[in-house]
Amino acid sequence: MKKIMMMLLIATVAMTASAQSWNKWDTRSTISGVLGIANAAIESAERKKEMEILARQKAEYEQSFKDAITEAKAFETAENWEEALEKYEEAAQLNCKYDYSDQRTLSRKITTLYVKAKREEDGPSVLNNSRVTLADYSGYRYVRENPIYVNKKATNTKILRVACSNRETRIEMECEATAPNATYYMSGTTYIKGNKGGKLSIASVENITMTPAKTYIPWPYQKLRFALIFPALPEDAEEFDLIEPSTTWKFKDIKCK
Repeated sequence: MKKIMMMLLIATVAMTASAQSWNKWDTRSTISGVLGIANAAIESAERKKEMEILARQKAEYEQSFKDAITEAKAFETAENWEEALEKYEEAAQLNCKYDYSDQRTLSRKITTLYVKAKREEDGPSVLNNSRVTLADYSGYRYVRENPIYVNKKATNTKILRVACSNRETRIEMECEATAPNATYYMSGTTYIKGNKGGKLSIASVENITMTPAKTYIPWPYQKLRFALIFPALPEDAEEFDLIEPSTTWKFKDIKCK
């Protein structure tokens, strides 16, 4: 393919050089066009080759995926949760590469089995989601679930609850992984800014890490809930912004009154 393209290029250049009315701009333009066609053809051939390799691999590992699922279900029926979890994760690893089945269902199954195997403590942070929700919010002067806000940047993270007291501003959030071993963390430069006061830097976090440490979500479609704690906003603040500089985290006009 590359040899053919090079021959085409040489022939084109030769023809343009022999034309009396041809100028340097025409030559450069023609060469650029030929190179573009050549590169597109090469990239198309490479993509086709990659797709063929992926198809062969998918067929090669399909039986391994089916065997893992079959074994996982057998272990699950026998209430052997540890082995069932191991096999479902083996199947999920193949599924993320070759897309044999619904990954969302597999991810839910894996999360459930971590609990049944009593592995919440050594499992991923997604198992601690329930701990982010407080048992009592009576000490907060303002609590709003699913608060109204503006976020013009694309992000798969949303605000679930805002709670404001004279001691702190608590923001509970949720994100959903889109790839295996997705990483999440908070920067120490994250801040909130109320319409009645200046910037307030992040004080602490719950169920997520601060940089440089990372929080991993093992499988796509698993959701992580976490809380960000900031100093208290002024009592007369009506709304505020949540900003993590240099990222898509630009939550504006979050209502807090």
